Amino acid sequence: MIVLGIETATPQTSIALGGTDGVLASVSFAASRAQREAVVPALEDLLARTGLSLGQVAGIVTGLGPGLFTGLRVGVETAKSLAQVLRVPILGIPSLDSLAFSVRHTDRVIAAVIDARRGEVFSCLYRPSPGGVQRSSEFSVGPASRLAAELEALGEEVLAVGNGAVLYRDELVAAHTEVAIYGHQHPDATSLVELAVPRFMREERDDLFELVPIYLRKSDAELAWDDRTRAAG
Repeated sequence: MIVLGIETATPQTSIALGGTDGVLASVSFAASRAQREAVVPALEDLLARTGLSLGQVAGIVTGLGPGLFTGLRVGVETAKSLAQVLRVPILGIPSLDSLAFSVRHTDRVIAAVIDARRGEVFSCLYRPSPGGVQRSSEFSVGPASRLAAELEALGEEVLAVGNGAVLYRDELVAAHTEVAIYGHQHPDATSLVELAVPRFMREERDDLFELVPIYLRKSDAELAWDDRTRAAG
């Protein structure tokens, strides 16, 4: 089967096509506010490169976040629209899960860290398991300093991955955590496809109308409004 992966939780959007033989093609690019318009041309390019047609896509997987509000909403809605039009099953996978999966071959605790802006990060801890990773904490959002303190308190070797880890590298390194600098800075659609194919083969799927992004906090616009309201009061 052919699976389409769409990941838009961070400033880097990625799209991938793959199946039981692995990932066939992928593309990543810095997304602008015109993200909705950028996804479709990128998908058309992938289809042309692989010689596939949209009608051959048998399943769609999308990153659910947590991540940046607008891009995340656009990606999930685009994936849902395609699934409905093509009448194919859809899966949603947390973006932190796919980010951790990209470094699954380590023997250390994995901290997946996405920049949440406003001085905060989205994060979750994982432990390597046969064929992948297992979540060992809840998804959270908060200051990088709080995450650093939690990692130091673990007393174990930790590999931090993601653009949030790179942004706050000094704080994490001070907490005896190694930061993966080269590659793996963003959750990627190739990991989504690799995770989704075996699940689709087991006939797993999510409910199209119940699938929603993981936000963890209000949008920047809502937070800005709250700040102005408090200042006015």
